[in-house]
Amino acid sequence: MARAVHQFVPTYEPGAVGAHLAQVQRLLRDRGYESDVFTEHLHPSLAGRARPFAEYGREVPAGRDDVLLYQSAIGSVVGDFVLGRTEPLVINHHNITPIEYFAAWDPDIIWGLQWGFQQLEALAPRTRLAIAVSEFNRADLVDLGYTDTAVVPILLDPGELLAEPDPDVAARLAAARSAGGAQWLFVGRVAPNKAQHDLVKAFALYRRVYDPQARLQIVGGPASASYWGALERFVRVLGIGDAVSLTGAVPSGGLAAEYANADVFVCMSEHEGFCVPLLEAMLARVPIVAFAAAAVPETLGDAGVLLAEKSAATVAAAVHRVLTDAPLRDRLVAAGTDRVQEYALDRTRARFMAALEPVLA
Repeated sequence: MARAVHQFVPTYEPGAVGAHLAQVQRLLRDRGYESDVFTEHLHPSLAGRARPFAEYGREVPAGRDDVLLYQSAIGSVVGDFVLGRTEPLVINHHNITPIEYFAAWDPDIIWGLQWGFQQLEALAPRTRLAIAVSEFNRADLVDLGYTDTAVVPILLDPGELLAEPDPDVAARLAAARSAGGAQWLFVGRVAPNKAQHDLVKAFALYRRVYDPQARLQIVGGPASASYWGALERFVRVLGIGDAVSLTGAVPSGGLAAEYANADVFVCMSEHEGFCVPLLEAMLARVPIVAFAAAAVPETLGDAGVLLAEKSAATVAAAVHRVLTDAPLRDRLVAAGTDRVQEYALDRTRARFMAALEPVLA
């Protein structure tokens, strides 16, 4: 019987993976297991919550009944480290973006993604159990040779997803829309796979055809500096620079204010392993229009309008329908309120432990 389940992660930082990792640690400790976090890179805001990965087995003795849990998202020396250990290994797979999305933008990023895929494949024979956060991700694991797999959604407390709105940010957003017009919102890293360029195209057409006062908030830091720059130029070329804001990453209070100010959440992403912002939008009672790609339909369920294609005209028309058809909007908001309860922490904790129990025993 295992006595300790220690987590290993390439980078421990705020965000979806970091929040999930913290919840898993809390769950394991609540169930009586020792559980520490080992990492290569630790964000300053999390100082004291993790140790350098190389300390495991040296400064931190390895117990004969330890289980190692690797949070996988990109290639890392931490992955090589757990590959070389002998303790029972569990993989928690969060997704790796296919390299073709970055090939034309940031070739330097490709090596980390390629390394991640190679590492994930090499870890398959060594792994007792692989837990994916979605069926979409589980399919990747099966393709790479994993035989014992499970699906458990990311562990997050919906009640903690959104903080109190920052009053200064809320006031600024309210002032910006005082002239009227709908407020579009998308939250996520500015990256080629998230296709903010398609979002901008649809928004530009929406302003031209339906609502010339509409505004778009794109919230999230850059994953690719060259893609960010191209997106800024695209906005200027379309002549909508006064209506589109690329905010970069924002603190939790600012993010809550963005959701509170939004009329619709629009997601044109082509590759998502789960997409936590969909849950945030549901929790904030913001209706959702999304392109039906990757894990988005699985996460969203019936809590939004899913589009089979994302031409600018189709997206703009769908958003216009959501914003002008009050019964439809109400149905979507109600469905989102119900859907987010499927990810309630007591449910995901129970599923995670049920998946893990055979390895721990």
